[in-house]
Amino acid sequence: MNGKVINVAIDGPAGAGKSTVSRAAAKEIGYIYVDTGALYRAVGVNALRIGADTKNAEQVAASLSGISVDLAFENGEQRVLLNGEDVSLEIRTPQASMAASDVSAVPQVRDFLFDLQKNIAAANNCIMDGRDIGTVVLPDAQVKIFLTASPEERAARRYKELVEKGSSVNYKDVLEDLIKRDYNDSHRAVAPLKPAEDSVILDTTGFTLEKSVNEIIRIIKEKI
Repeated sequence: MNGKVINVAIDGPAGAGKSTVSRAAAKEIGYIYVDTGALYRAVGVNALRIGADTKNAEQVAASLSGISVDLAFENGEQRVLLNGEDVSLEIRTPQASMAASDVSAVPQVRDFLFDLQKNIAAANNCIMDGRDIGTVVLPDAQVKIFLTASPEERAARRYKELVEKGSSVNYKDVLEDLIKRDYNDSHRAVAPLKPAEDSVILDTTGFTLEKSVNEIIRIIKEKI
């Protein structure tokens, strides 16, 4: 690998399993895993905490004043810190998910988090996932993958994950939220969700987690 830092960009819609698959693949090949969606969720949680309207761009931009969002890595596991507080669990609620979708459409939020993401990637072999990694954040990544699956399958995975965490949700609401989030993410003016021109499209509908991870690793090894 000639000593050069290797960056793998994995993009895709909500509920495609990006974080689960990316985390497992990174562990397998000894890279660090960077979940950029978690950073947007932290900004969303901060906005909710201070009572800002996440659909109001001015209020969201103002909510960035004086906050710090950082990633810490413990035993290869990513922890998300908001003003020094570990919010790794709080950012996984459905409210945080919708707030993340809202705040990610605000250019000031993207600018705020852009340098942090670039700096982590410049210093580490990493798998970074999100909505615009291959298109905007790491356009020079050696490997770009667009991970997707049918809306019904993605909603079923998300529903199962939420139920296992003790949330009382119903599948229909999860599917509706997901379809709404797909629309918002792909139609926003700033860095809309779309595959990079040189990305490999991987549809994991019907795949087990193991098969998805194996496919990701195969693509990485093939490209490198």
